[in-house]
Amino acid sequence: MMQLIPTILCGGAGSRLWPISREMHPKPFIRLADGQSLLQKAFLRGALLPNVSEVLTVTNRELFFKTKDEFSKVNTSNLATSFILEPFGRNTAAAIAAAALDVVRRHGENAVMLVLAADHLIANQQAFEDAVSIAIEFALDGKIVTFGIKPNSPETGFGYIEADGHTVLRFVEKPSLEKAQEYLSAGNFLWNSGMFCFTAGNILKAMEVCCPEILAATRNCLAQSQNATGAGFLQVDLDPDLFGQIPEDSIDYAVIEKLAAAKVTNSEKIGGVVVVPCDIGWSDIGSWIALGDLTEADADGNRIQGEVLLHGTSGCTIHSEDRLIGAVGLTDLIIIDTPDAVLVASKANVQDVKHIYAKLKNNGHDSYRHHTTVHRPWGTYTVLEEGVGFKIKRIEVNPGASLSLQMHHHRCEHWVVVSGEAKVINGKNQLVINTNESTYIKAGQQHRLENATLEVLVMIEVQSGDYLGEDDIVRFDDAYGRIV
Repeated sequence: MMQLIPTILCGGAGSRLWPISREMHPKPFIRLADGQSLLQKAFLRGALLPNVSEVLTVTNRELFFKTKDEFSKVNTSNLATSFILEPFGRNTAAAIAAAALDVVRRHGENAVMLVLAADHLIANQQAFEDAVSIAIEFALDGKIVTFGIKPNSPETGFGYIEADGHTVLRFVEKPSLEKAQEYLSAGNFLWNSGMFCFTAGNILKAMEVCCPEILAATRNCLAQSQNATGAGFLQVDLDPDLFGQIPEDSIDYAVIEKLAAAKVTNSEKIGGVVVVPCDIGWSDIGSWIALGDLTEADADGNRIQGEVLLHGTSGCTIHSEDRLIGAVGLTDLIIIDTPDAVLVASKANVQDVKHIYAKLKNNGHDSYRHHTTVHRPWGTYTVLEEGVGFKIKRIEVNPGASLSLQMHHHRCEHWVVVSGEAKVINGKNQLVINTNESTYIKAGQQHRLENATLEVLVMIEVQSGDYLGEDDIVRFDDAYGRIV
């Protein structure tokens, strides 16, 4: 029986959706009005297809536990999950090469891979399933398949595919508005969705011809990387040094476009590239306008999430997580409020939000990387206040979870239990701390926090010292493999 392996690529920063999207909370983790994240929707999109034996995800090592948690909340059928963990991004060619090599190793060359982005939205699941069914037939016939979206507007932010039925005539870079209008009028141009379908063996044959250096370096890296397996679970940690030696390129440039243009020798032996035109309610949610459009507009064209009061305001997208926003006399603005950052942008310049993100990153400002609430394998912490020589956190530890056995060189910590029961190692002492009780941990002293109960443990941590950075930590033992 044919095996279908949905392969989710979960990378990128989503810089155009700052301040909701951050490096450690990128676009796939943004939740929509129904409570599901884009990543969860991508998982379900693949998991609901026929003949799926597992869902494979390629993502950053630091996002692994967050991704795993997202899947566990929607994987009600306990479908097998597997993960290839990158130490850093090397673009999609390396990611797909690693995934295909892993699929061939475990399922054979004839397994069909359906490559999906983690941060796209597809509104019509049935139309998507119909398109995938057509793509699978092409893939089993030796073709490499891309999905083309029938355009409904002259979009300048997407690449295009010129097609004659299923035949790819050429790929076109992101066009000017004038060219995009021409493409829309022509009727045979499609948006390039970035989704693909092929057998694992055939994409490796194509990479052997089109980008042998990428394939060889990825094969070498995968062969020397660590694997962890369990019931319905596989994890591959790619070796950082060897992964860094893989040439960086997209699968489009490295393989797909070369084959479509017949610019490689013996390309006919691979089977060529075809496109499946489809109308599936697709969006890449590439800006605050696209994300805002998912919220129903009021009579004045405003799209509102949160507690917002308006007067004489029209055409605005306003998002507030936990504060009241008042808007007076505004037109066509984007206003996004989070606990530690506020974005105000005109709709005409909304694509330029990425420049604010880039400046924050270049300046080393933490708001490009984290929210005030940070997810960890064991739960979350929220920075409530910080200043010179002190930091106050609210810590939530999930039932049955524990922090690493660790120590800090530069800071002392005072733990106060707000609710629940904490098992604590503090130097040579082992303690049980209940609600409204506390313990003090000196700098340089080994300590560990554990929640052995069935309820969430909530604590306040007060740090004091001359350096309070998150990198001042030495781990001696850790349930999540984070010994550094």
